[in-house]
Amino acid sequence: MQEKSKKILGIYAGFIFGEAICILAFFVEIRRATGGNTLSWAYVVEWPIFALYIVYMWHRLLRDERSASPNSEGTVETPEEPDSPALVALNKYFRAVHGLPESNEASPSSSEPRDSASPPTSMPPQTKMGEVAR
Repeated sequence: MQEKSKKILGIYAGFIFGEAICILAFFVEIRRATGGNTLSWAYVVEWPIFALYIVYMWHRLLRDERSASPNSEGTVETPEEPDSPALVALNKYFRAVHGLPESNEASPSSSEPRDSASPPTSMPPQTKMGEVAR
């Protein structure tokens, strides 16, 4: 069985399992509510809402799984989208606030990953407690 088929089968299994729980809980709460438990009326309304959310997520997960197109190596390619002008402006503002150098790249994800043990290229001056950095 292909990997994609397994994922789709898992999505359907989760859908059936979630809907079964919601339907069962709905009927349990209806029975309790008609028996005199007034709090159960709130649950009578909630369980169908949960069931609708499960339908929404099932539809969305299936659409996402079916739209993902694997390449010849079996991995899924995600198209690179350019950053929005608002995001570029926000990143420029953050660099200015933190005193970092300007970057010519539109996206930080396109740069080479930096070793987490090495310090950043621009560090603020170190001060002792109570001193103000100049």
